[in-house]
Amino acid sequence: MPRDTVTAAVLLIGDELLSGRTKDANLGHIADRLTAVGIEVREARLVPDVEDEIVAALNALRARYDYVFTTGGIGPTHDDITADAVARALGVGISVNDEAVAVMRARYETLELNEARLRMARIPHGATLIDNPVSAAPGFHIANVFVMAGVPRIMQAMLESIIPVLDHGRPVLSRSVRVDTGEGNLAAPLKAIQARYDTVSLGSYPFQESGRFGSNIVLRSKDEVALEQAEAEVRAMAADLVAMDLPAPKAWT
Repeated sequence: MPRDTVTAAVLLIGDELLSGRTKDANLGHIADRLTAVGIEVREARLVPDVEDEIVAALNALRARYDYVFTTGGIGPTHDDITADAVARALGVGISVNDEAVAVMRARYETLELNEARLRMARIPHGATLIDNPVSAAPGFHIANVFVMAGVPRIMQAMLESIIPVLDHGRPVLSRSVRVDTGEGNLAAPLKAIQARYDTVSLGSYPFQESGRFGSNIVLRSKDEVALEQAEAEVRAMAADLVAMDLPAPKAWT
């Protein structure tokens, strides 16, 4: 039976993300896949390729959440230091892992497993490997930390191999209601609805369409009955605001 609540954090690692040279494509995918199995992503952090920064962020996150998923920094170059940082954070040693070497040797039959490639086989002691069907070099799992590649295609394949072994929580249900008026008109009645439903999260997301402003109200909850009741009130609020024929706002609010 699923647990009521399972939480997670995502730690994105890489100078290239902070400089803007590489645009992150991993966080949204991880959040979508985890949400689908009832795991709530509560926090995400982005840190540079600096061991102290990775260790500090990892220790903070792994103490607070059920799971931590990291991306980036497990390749063959000198700046790929995530494995070393994870070993330090967990207080364990690190060395070339025989199982990882065997996996890589099977893939790279015609390539020398030189010092650079063997960096990708250095695994913290006590960790288990995460399968990489795309390029062979594995990720790893130790304690509640799952360490994955930064390349989106590889990360996605690793994540799919991880999901079956995770504890799943009760899924968060979602509804969306369009309100064709500015947020300044709906803020007060929306706040009143939120006050009546403490198990439902209500968020307002403004948009502009054909010169007019409006908002999509997104309702999220694990309580389906409360969600339906709150959705009915939001729809009634939207209808009332339209019936009032308020002047069209000339700005977002």
